[in-house]
Amino acid sequence: MDKLERLLNLTAALLHAEIPLTAEELRDRVGGYPDTKATFRRAFERDKDDLRSMGMPLRVEPVPGVDPPVDGYRLDRDEYAGTELAFEADELAALHLATSLVRLDGDDTALVKLGAAGGNAPTDSVGRVPFNDTLATMIGAAVDRKALAFTYNDVERIVEPWKLSFTRGHWYLSGFDRLREDQRLYRVDRIEGDVSLSGPAEAPVGDVNEPIDLRGWELGDGPAVEATIVVDADQAAYARHILGDVVDQPDGSVTATLDVRNIDAFRSFVLSFLEHAEILEPADLRSDFVEWLEAQQ
Repeated sequence: MDKLERLLNLTAALLHAEIPLTAEELRDRVGGYPDTKATFRRAFERDKDDLRSMGMPLRVEPVPGVDPPVDGYRLDRDEYAGTELAFEADELAALHLATSLVRLDGDDTALVKLGAAGGNAPTDSVGRVPFNDTLATMIGAAVDRKALAFTYNDVERIVEPWKLSFTRGHWYLSGFDRLREDQRLYRVDRIEGDVSLSGPAEAPVGDVNEPIDLRGWELGDGPAVEATIVVDADQAAYARHILGDVVDQPDGSVTATLDVRNIDAFRSFVLSFLEHAEILEPADLRSDFVEWLEAQQ
């Protein structure tokens, strides 16, 4: 876990704390801290200083019901969020951290429209993230519950945006695709042409698929295909490590069922086991894989 992710997790934990949390409780909730007590304390003190330097009103208060008294930490949501922006507290925290720690490429007016940056942005940013007016339009549509019209994979879409995420060097849009009548995930740089507003959103916001939580074969726009693979016993431990949810077989092999939206990524994953993995079903996906292998020879 890098420092930016740890600070985001720390901010979220502080904002959602109903009572002040001790340093040890925050270490358990946030993760990514050193194991030894002394090095953890030094890292935690630096993180607190970083949050305060970004203007976050970090409170230090006694933890209730503890004797002898122990200091706890929290961020008051109302004090932090204020009343001018229509973001939730955790969204404000993420936006504040992103614009403080990462320099966004492109026209700064896109951020000014969102009330998220401006002349106070620091000059010593730790990274650069692509940003433009199209992304500002998408974020604004998600906040205002407006639908978006754009072309993706040569198909005209009307999408009700739920969330934008920057993961693995790319922006992703999660939302409800009216054409598919289902949640879909789109890589923003693969959108063709302009993005425009298309009236109010109609569907309720659902559970968002976070790109960081998805594997390569799950990152796609097409309908999910349920594929079952078997991995030989000598590679079973590796498959269990990668997939987590597998079924042990009497001969020591394991089977797993995957939701496949990206065929190329799925092929690459299966090939990572060489001859030790096999697609069991569906039959057409298995046949397609065999034909693809034969074409490579």
